[in-house]
Amino acid sequence: MYLAHSFMSDEKRQQHQQPLILVVENHDDSLLLMSYTLELLGCQSICQKESSTTVFMAKEHQPDLILLNLFLPGMNGLDFIRYLKQESLTCHIPVVAMTVLTDAEYNKRMLEAGFDDYIVKPYMIEELAAIIYRFLGRKFELCSVLEVPQIH
Repeated sequence: MYLAHSFMSDEKRQQHQQPLILVVENHDDSLLLMSYTLELLGCQSICQKESSTTVFMAKEHQPDLILLNLFLPGMNGLDFIRYLKQESLTCHIPVVAMTVLTDAEYNKRMLEAGFDDYIVKPYMIEELAAIIYRFLGRKFELCSVLEVPQIH
């Protein structure tokens, strides 16, 4: 099951070409908070609770960024990223791990496995915004009509 959040009409979305972020998170509250945060940051989101359909969703929708909870039922995050990076349709998509682990050795393994970055939960909205803008800043610059809100 997935929730596709569309906070603008199709016409406005095409004009703005807002960045599209695929979020994979198995906790309902975290998923809802993430969707609201991404809306505030000027992004579209596709939110999923299950890892089993994430590869299909990534291939189908070609998101600009994937935010992936490492501890999902069904598939280990490290195995999952290896699979995404081997697929020709998804290997170019930056993937950020969302984790509760702060162990430096594990974080090093995440990056070696293919994650482009990670964010440790609980995180501040400013931290999430910084990661999104680092990977998608160019996409925001191309949306000349879109004003990206500043987080204070």
